[in-house]
This record gives sequence, C-alpha cells and structure tokens, in this order.
Amino acid sequence: MNRRPILVAAVAVTALALAGCSGSSESEGGADSPYRVLLTGGISAQGVLAANSQTSLLATKAGVQVQNEAGGIGGRQIELTTVDDAGDATIAVTKLREAINSGNKPDLYLNSGPSSIAAAVLPILKQNNILSLSMAPSPDSTDPSKFPLNFDLAPGATDTARGISEYAKTKGYSSVGVLHGSTAYGELFGEEMTGALEKVGLKAAGNEEYDAAALDMTAQLQSLKNAGATAIALDAYGAPLGYVLQSLERLGWDVPLIGNTSVSATNLIANDPPAGVLGTPQVKNLVTQVFTSTVFDPNNALVNTMVDTMASLGSIPSTLILADNYDAFPLVAAAAEKVGSSTDPKKLAEALETAEVQENAKTAFLSRYNFSSDNHGPNPDTSELKFISPTKILNGQFGNPAAS
Repeated sequence: MNRRPILVAAVAVTALALAGCSGSSESEGGADSPYRVLLTGGISAQGVLAANSQTSLLATKAGVQVQNEAGGIGGRQIELTTVDDAGDATIAVTKLREAINSGNKPDLYLNSGPSSIAAAVLPILKQNNILSLSMAPSPDSTDPSKFPLNFDLAPGATDTARGISEYAKTKGYSSVGVLHGSTAYGELFGEEMTGALEKVGLKAAGNEEYDAAALDMTAQLQSLKNAGATAIALDAYGAPLGYVLQSLERLGWDVPLIGNTSVSATNLIANDPPAGVLGTPQVKNLVTQVFTSTVFDPNNALVNTMVDTMASLGSIPSTLILADNYDAFPLVAAAAEKVGSSTDPKKLAEALETAEVQENAKTAFLSRYNFSSDNHGPNPDTSELKFISPTKILNGQFGNPAAS
C-alpha cells in the first residue's frame, strides 16, 4: 500500500534489545554477536500513517519476542533497533546510512512503509549486502535480478487484483469498473486490475484515476456508471476513502464496492460515526479484501499467539493488514536453520527461495510464502484472502464478537 509521505521535524531514535540479547561480539555481524535488525517507521507521523506504523512496530516487537523465546536466529538472540523515519524516504535513507557507518551494520532491514521508502532504500541495501524483508511493495522490489537480497512480505497489486477478480466472478459481476488513486501503488493496482479481469473472463468497464489530494470523485464515478459497471474494484487509503464514499452517496448510485487491502487498512470503515462510517448507508454495499489473519478465528493458534503478544506490548491501533513484519523472524530463522548459519545474507536469501524453508517457517500473517528464484513476492494462495463486510475491530482483527 502506498502512502503519501508526511514531513515531521523531529526524529527520535530508540534502540530496543529484546528478550535476552547476548553479550558483545568478537567481530561485527559474527556468529557470536546479536542478530541485528533495523526497523525504520513513521513513529512521529500523523493520522492513519501513525496508527499503521505503530501496528507495524508492535508486530515487529512481537516477532522478536516470540523468536527469541524459540532460540533466536541461528542461535543468535535478536537485537531490534527502531528508528523514526516520519514516513519520509529522505529520513529513512539518512538513518539507514548512519546505521551502516556506525559499525553496527544491520543483519536485516525492515520498514513500515510507505512504498516510497522501500524504493529509496533498496539500492543502499543492495550496495551493502543487507538482507531485507519489506512490507511496502515497490515496482522492482520483487525482482531478484535487481534486488537479490530483498523479499516482499506484503502481497502486491498483482495478488490483490487477482483475488478481487476471482471474487467478482463468483458474485456474477459481468462488468467491473476500476477506481484508484494517483499514488504509485494505486496506479499499479489500476493496471493490474484490467488484466486480472480479462483473465477470468470479465469486462473492465472503465479504469478511472483520482488525484489522491482531491476532495470529490463524483466525475470518475459517473464515468464508470456511464460505462455500465455493475460493481467497482476500489483502491483508496486514508482520507480519500471517505471522499469516495461521500461522492458515491451524492451520486445516488447503488453499486457493489469491492475494496482492496488499502481500504481495509483504513480505520474509517471500522468505527462508528462521527469518527467513522460503520453502520451507515455509505458502506452498505462495501466488502473489503483482508487476509485470513485479519479475521478473528479462535482456533488459529499461530495467529492468536501473534495477536496476544502484540496486545501484551501495547494497544493495536489499526488492522492487522499492517502486521507483516511479524513473519520476518520465523522466515529468516527457518532459512538460517537450513543454511546452518545466520551470517551470510546471500545464502539466507537462496534458502528463502526454497519450499523447505517456506513450509518450516512458523508464520502467522500469511500461513505460507511462495518466494522463488524468479520472484521474491509472497505470491499467496487465494485461500489467504477473504472478503468481508466492515465490522468493528478488536486487537486489529475484524469479526471478533467481543468487539461488538
């Protein structure tokens, strides 16, 4: 999900050594040193980005705690350092360079988005041979020929478009309009939706883009209506989602809406008025795309461990759509077990491409990742995706009866 960067003057740096880090190392990054992880996130950002960054941070801390209790990575306890990048790519780049030049070069880099940050830091990570797992897909982030040490945890536009198209076909929507924002992710989603609809035999009834800073999307909606759309595949994150819903209400068009994961990451749909629109006519026709882990299931032990650990560390302010980073640790731990070492990022990357590691990793955000030597995206099975009507959330999950 792409998010507009927010500039914040103050940048705070916090180092967290979680769950029994080992003593000083004999050599930087050696087997006797802690496994150093650097996370940059929008800790001091505002609004939706701030809430989502906090959820990402909690997921990261929870992943560290659980994995350290399981023995760490390759026998090394994980040491997490969090850096406030305010959601700004320039700050993220600066802080990453500072960490590299400080003599405490990270073994693993994580981010909390937006995609602009992932795109900015990838060349630096490649130059310095640092393994990275990203929750913010960017145009080239899954291409191992360009960034062989990066893997995307978050399903990208291809995955979400495929899921929406297959859902639309099961619902019998013969003609689907596409409405997306002018962000990099929104534009990519728009492109992918057209092809995905064609693959399942559905007609794309228009593909409209709105300015992410606009306050009215009536013209784009009218165009889709004129094109004969019987449903809309919707990309909208944060404030634009509210403006889309208001514009649709003004137009008086009673049409099914299928929101992508950007929609489900916006708390507007999970809160009652006046803070949100839950239970109002604006969302009566809305279903939104989520992952299995974002929907409460009392029988899913791995997900419940993740949620309980996150909740024990702090309040979860947004949906678990942003909890990707939790899975970084069981993935790298499984790779280190296969390699027999945690010190060689190239060997760890090669191991992450194998079915053995993907099957053995005790991941929760997604139950299975499908990295390959040709594609470093998660490529989840469609069973990982669900479409639900908006509900209140509790501890980041939809559908928990205790939230009502």
